[in-house]
Amino acid sequence: MTSLSRPETPPAGGPAFAGPKTCDASAMVEIHRALRRSFDEATALVDGVAEGDTKHAAAVATQLHLISAALHAHHEGEDARLWGTVSERAPACVLHVDRMKRQHAGMLVHLEKLDQALPAWRATAAKDAAEPVRAAVGGVSAAMAEHFPDEEATIVPAMEHVLTPREEKWFAKHGRAATPKGQLWHMLGAILAAQPDGGDAWLKKNMPGPVALIWRWIGAPRYARFRAALEGRG
Repeated sequence: MTSLSRPETPPAGGPAFAGPKTCDASAMVEIHRALRRSFDEATALVDGVAEGDTKHAAAVATQLHLISAALHAHHEGEDARLWGTVSERAPACVLHVDRMKRQHAGMLVHLEKLDQALPAWRATAAKDAAEPVRAAVGGVSAAMAEHFPDEEATIVPAMEHVLTPREEKWFAKHGRAATPKGQLWHMLGAILAAQPDGGDAWLKKNMPGPVALIWRWIGAPRYARFRAALEGRG
């Protein structure tokens, strides 16, 4: 297992590919942005919960459960459908794939600790119960800082030259299916908020006009209320 205190040093980039791209894998980078932003703010959200304020703790714990589920699904999808395909169709990436698997295993340790620590903190909002949550969040964030840039430099280019559009779109469908019940608007809000332009380009690219309108009329106000509860303003 990779040690987070001594991360592997990946090569400067993945193999060069000839020929046209077969799909657009930019969604991988977009979900990475959302997960990084959400985990990077998580410690501050936990710290913002007053001792014993279980209502506020429940809101933050719901968010942490959501992004944990999203990260689990993201990696489970890659483990199930990506590594074997890339290794078979782009043999020069085998070493990169092996490194990705080790990084996944290292991150999973922290993610499982987060899942185990959340219920006690949600129920009590006690400072001592928050400490394992904070430690696990920090571990996940550190692992992401190593893994995501490496994956974007070495695996995403391979995806764009060996996967079909249908194969690439499966990962987004898998992630949506794994979203906890009632949390789709919150996950969409996190994705949009993490994009460089606030999500306008993402909406135009990924959501038909009527669906984008539903987001603006229904989803965005719900997400705003959720953010207010997360930040102790609701």
